[in-house]
Amino acid sequence: MDKKYKMICHMILLLVNAAVIAAGIFFFGSGRDFSQNQKENSLLIGASYMTMNNEFYKIISEEITYRVEAEGDRMVLRDPALNVNRQIEQVQEMLDMGIDVLIITPVDLESVTEILEQAKRQGTIVVVLDTNVQSDELADCTITSDNYQAGVMVGEYFLSQHEQSRILVMTHEATKSGQERVQGFIDTVSVNENIEIVRRIECEGQLEIAMPRLKQAIEEGIEFDSVFCLNDLASIGAAAALEEKGLLNTVDLYGVDASPDSKALIAEGMMRASAAQFPTEIGKEAADVIYRLLDGEQVEKDILVPVKLITEDNVEEFGIDRWQ
Repeated sequence: MDKKYKMICHMILLLVNAAVIAAGIFFFGSGRDFSQNQKENSLLIGASYMTMNNEFYKIISEEITYRVEAEGDRMVLRDPALNVNRQIEQVQEMLDMGIDVLIITPVDLESVTEILEQAKRQGTIVVVLDTNVQSDELADCTITSDNYQAGVMVGEYFLSQHEQSRILVMTHEATKSGQERVQGFIDTVSVNENIEIVRRIECEGQLEIAMPRLKQAIEEGIEFDSVFCLNDLASIGAAAALEEKGLLNTVDLYGVDASPDSKALIAEGMMRASAAQFPTEIGKEAADVIYRLLDGEQVEKDILVPVKLITEDNVEEFGIDRWQ
């Protein structure tokens, strides 16, 4: 079996196993109290991330949980698994429990509006992470990576590598973060009239959706020489599809996240670049903001965490086996 194919299959297997383990942990332990030394009249912090099959969110959650435990407060976690109706139900459940703070990464930026309006009426502090909600007024603070700049950064590098190209773009239209990354990339590369976006493919930022949909596009005979993915779960799925079709050596692959798996692909020359997000920094920033808000302090309404470009030239500096 080809080394590249083995490597990609191994990555997919690890991601699938991680998703199964995470699902078990969050299904059976979702109501568990994470605080070991609760203070009297401890506060209750509720969190609903988009999905827990992405290590990015696990790292953010861990950083917040460390701080919550240190403060003697309690944490409730829920995993909607990319189902917006489930997310709304889970947030409603947490609001009924009387949470003091809601941390949310919306599955769909529009559909959670009503439940967030209820949270605000109840006096619950709302902290939005990773991707915006439809109305910023519903959030006491929104903390994201600089998603538009991530797309711009990858686009600028793309222009330095291509005088002409036919690009296929993997999207996640229900999230503002996905929209902004794609828009930043397209706005940047479109200055060259010899670069064409031949198709956008909705993949929800998920490996198991990106892989078959890219394979289908190849089988339909779409001609392209580059793929831009809104995140690196989609990038891994795209890499698997390209390798299966014998195109990984001839199609340039770009993404956003700089996950350990994508950095491994970059180091092996199977992926050209990815804009790095910093989940540890996002988690620490979120924890700090939560306790400042609880103390009645003013915080910035929108906080952007900078991103950095990772290519074959600097990937070793960031550590291939871990998130930065």
